[in-house]
Amino acid sequence: MHVEGFFEGLGQVLGTIIRFVVDLLTGFFDMLGSAGRDFLNGLSRALGMEASLLGMIALVLGLLLLGLSVRAFVRKRVVAGILWLLISLWLLSLIIH
Repeated sequence: MHVEGFFEGLGQVLGTIIRFVVDLLTGFFDMLGSAGRDFLNGLSRALGMEASLLGMIALVLGLLLLGLSVRAFVRKRVVAGILWLLISLWLLSLIIH
């Protein structure tokens, strides 16, 4: 009888530790998700665009194309730079109001 009490207590202690770790991680990831959501909402509000996944993908793609145009201008490829610049500005103008 005494041995069962020992293992029951050990199980309760282990369960309490696991519960504490799970609650701690849940709070951390909830805080991280809330911070990310607030960041994306603030970014989309400042740009005047929708806070959707497709809008964010288009924003990243437009910024990458803008970077390609800058790189083309640095390498003295004017025609390619102008093309990348026009495509990136067209895409960004579609999503930013």
